[in-house]
Amino acid sequence: MKHINCIFILALSLVVTGCALFKPYSGVREVPDNLFGNEVVAGGEPSADMSWRQFFTDPRLQELIDTALVRNLDLSLATLRVEQAEEALKAARLGFLPSLTFTPSFTAIPGQSYALPLSLGWDNQGLGSIVNRKREAQALASQASDNEQYVRLRLVAAVAKAYAQAQMLDRQLEIMESTEQIWTSVYETQKILMENGKSYSTSVNQMAAALVDVRIQRKDAENQLRQIENSICLMLGKTPQSIVRSAWGEYSLPSSIGTGVPASILENRPDVRAAGRSVEAAYYVSRQALGAIFPSLSLSGMFGWTTDGSAISEPAKMVYNAVVSLAQPVFARGQLRSAYKISSLQQEEAAKNYAQALIAAGNEVNNALRACQLAEEKDSLYKEQTELLQDAYSATRELMANGKASYIEVLTAQDNLLKAQLGEAANLYEGCIGLIDLYTSLGGGVR
Repeated sequence: MKHINCIFILALSLVVTGCALFKPYSGVREVPDNLFGNEVVAGGEPSADMSWRQFFTDPRLQELIDTALVRNLDLSLATLRVEQAEEALKAARLGFLPSLTFTPSFTAIPGQSYALPLSLGWDNQGLGSIVNRKREAQALASQASDNEQYVRLRLVAAVAKAYAQAQMLDRQLEIMESTEQIWTSVYETQKILMENGKSYSTSVNQMAAALVDVRIQRKDAENQLRQIENSICLMLGKTPQSIVRSAWGEYSLPSSIGTGVPASILENRPDVRAAGRSVEAAYYVSRQALGAIFPSLSLSGMFGWTTDGSAISEPAKMVYNAVVSLAQPVFARGQLRSAYKISSLQQEEAAKNYAQALIAAGNEVNNALRACQLAEEKDSLYKEQTELLQDAYSATRELMANGKASYIEVLTAQDNLLKAQLGEAANLYEGCIGLIDLYTSLGGGVR
């Protein structure tokens, strides 16, 4: 009869707990319409599926990224968080096992006695809570892995962007060095003309001032380049030092990237996946809060030796020494229901954060696409402008040599040409950054 009662109590507990406690999470991923924007037509296979080695073909950049992936401290911390989450998952899985306690005792009084009992029991947290705690730990472990991949993605992008900026500054320094040489020649010519009485000191001083301005710009660019190199070293976990890089234009990124369908973001972007894991974990927390309202079952028993050395070996007597208890919260029921309501609201909050992450991902793709398109459109304009200003500068110098143009016109032509050349280099850099942003916003760079 006692066996029947135990089985009945266990079955009753499982029924009362309800199937809802054991139902696994099945999130609905609804992708908003026009996630990439109305002007963007998404389709085809996303080029972001290629690994970062296929996307960044510069061997020196690849070497820097490899070093960063091994030595970067932020990535190392993310890896440690993954290990912590995995250990928490292992602990949650062990929740299905009973606890085994060995509590020996010895009484030193007349008629000495001793006991060597082994206590075996399951706590009263309920099977539903154990299952959902394990599933929550699984979601958090997956989220930690997604977060690590996101740190990896951002690190690859950051190193590539800094490398591209260093190459752009190299190109601008080349332009300024070439300009300085040309302007120095003009300045020396003006000095000779002034010494021969064919030019005024005002024009010579203006030429000298313009030459000094170019040198100041070079110093600023060199300082900025040093700061970029230091930032790369920081990402690589190295002390400040020079960064070896390829020449500007020696290696280029793919000319275009296919966006694929919006749903591909769900599969590629680790930050979006991590936001989805938060919803999943919140769901299992709410299941645990719900399970606390229902009755909980605990089982315990003892096996051991006493003073006479005989063991409890008869099965009937072992059952007799087993204890089954069923606990139903009564006065704490209001608090437990409030805890369940709070956990449900937190799940709703996580769902809204996930929806926001989707929209933010779509905005990033749209911004990156627009940056690429704008840089491409401006590139042809910069080339045309530079060619026109180069012709204007050459013609102005000839006119000034023949006394038909003032030094002010020459200085203006020089300054306009320099700005156009520097702007062309900066625009190419912006286009490069746009491609990198598009690649990473679609989830590229993880592999």
